[in-house]
Amino acid sequence: MDAPTPHAFALPSFASLGAIALKNMDRSRQARGKMLERAGYGPQETPFTVLHSEPGLNLRRFGGSNADGPAVLLVPAPIKRSYIWDLSPEISVVQRWMERGYQVYQAEWTPLPDDGEDDDFGLDDYGDRLLAASQRAIEADSGKTTLTIAGHSLGGILAAIYSCLHPDKVEATILLESPLHFERKSCCFTPLIDSTPHARPIADAFHQVPGVFLNMMSAIAEPHAFQWERMMDRYLSLGNPQLLTTHMRVERWTHDEFPLPGRLFTELVEQLYRNDEFMQGKLAIGGRRIGPQDLRAPLVSVVDPRSKVIPEAALRPFHEAAASERKCLLHYAGDVGVNLQHVGVLVGASAHARIWPAIFDWLAGARH
Repeated sequence: MDAPTPHAFALPSFASLGAIALKNMDRSRQARGKMLERAGYGPQETPFTVLHSEPGLNLRRFGGSNADGPAVLLVPAPIKRSYIWDLSPEISVVQRWMERGYQVYQAEWTPLPDDGEDDDFGLDDYGDRLLAASQRAIEADSGKTTLTIAGHSLGGILAAIYSCLHPDKVEATILLESPLHFERKSCCFTPLIDSTPHARPIADAFHQVPGVFLNMMSAIAEPHAFQWERMMDRYLSLGNPQLLTTHMRVERWTHDEFPLPGRLFTELVEQLYRNDEFMQGKLAIGGRRIGPQDLRAPLVSVVDPRSKVIPEAALRPFHEAAASERKCLLHYAGDVGVNLQHVGVLVGASAHARIWPAIFDWLAGARH
């Protein structure tokens, strides 16, 4: 047998060193986030109890258990912490649901242990198994056999998957700037994906893909949204203490990320971003192939026509192709003080003044 050439081990060693460096950067970002929190920019969350817990998930229940309204399950993106939905009382989506009489629950995604044992979760875990466990716990707690499910960004992908798989369990689906159709000419991530043969080697190098790596790729793909718009938003917020505080709270949240399981990262990149399988009706989850034709619950979708991160073309075609008999498409026009416009629908003043009341009024009409 020939002796290994000197470069035979170079790539794995380089990948391992890169993974270690990025994980150290992750820890540094988390430390900066904690510093912002000590400066007074931490979240002011609504009191909650953890109703159910298992690896990867805490199911939060807000308020008391004696409410009698309909149930809603809020689904964040599985990258950063869930409190962006509940940043402070005046801009808390959680509070808005409670004010409308809903029993409010939230899937709080939690980091998986990086020990190589049962930590490689994928779309089937986040979009089906863990949400199904959440619904069982909600039913036991509230007595409600159906619920409304609302997801933001990648959380909207998970909410849509669950709605497609369990139409009898979902009263209504709300998708907030969720990427569900990946049109190459409008997807800002296309150049990065085209330059990568396959996502699996990246996932294998990290095992769990650090949040800082995802941040770097996002900033490279769309520097205007992830860098320049944030700088301009801070400048525009300087004259208003309340807007500046919200901006800084979102800044703290951007540093509060955790790694993405390697399989989930690979499936998002390959099955969705590269191959657009969900829109094509070819997304395989637990032995089933699903697409927009399987989403039959009343549907509300919110898009930002100005967004390059999640352009309207990333959601509208899925919305139009859904089998839902009753649909509503809302346009979010943006806010000052939100730091990242992509989260403005959750924390923006105009979103709380106009978008959320429109959603609630539409849902009330759907129930009558």
